[in-house]
Amino acid sequence: MQTASTNIGERMGRSQELSDSKRGPVIGGHLGNKSIRDISWLLNIPRSTVSGIITKWKQLGTTATQPPSGRPRHMTGRGQRMLKRTVRRSRQLFAESIAKDLQTWCGLQMSPTTVRRELHGMGFHGRAAASKPSITKCNAKRRMPWCKARRHWTL
Repeated sequence: MQTASTNIGERMGRSQELSDSKRGPVIGGHLGNKSIRDISWLLNIPRSTVSGIITKWKQLGTTATQPPSGRPRHMTGRGQRMLKRTVRRSRQLFAESIAKDLQTWCGLQMSPTTVRRELHGMGFHGRAAASKPSITKCNAKRRMPWCKARRHWTL
């Protein structure tokens, strides 16, 4: 029999996905009218995992790993690094030209909209500069003496 401290120590932290060889006995124990607690203790698997396996088996009829939901990402990590490098080199490129560059360099066929979305996710945002009022001649004449008087200021 295991002590509570070793049992807890073995269970702490995130673990890998259970293999089919471990999921089979869970279902076998469930069909043999064992409780979730007993199955968990016998196989040394967390109760939540045992419960999840049984629920999945009841709903889907299988314990096999299902494919992930959602559409796979278009851009790989290498493509993202290349995109970031391209934008850092020249920040005033259009999304269309960046998309063409990525196609020639990486062979990635993507639209300018996808490029903009990726850049937005990386923290690059296309924004217009704030408008700054131009200094009039009258203002310039007033500012010049003020600036000259304070030219040698020190903190």
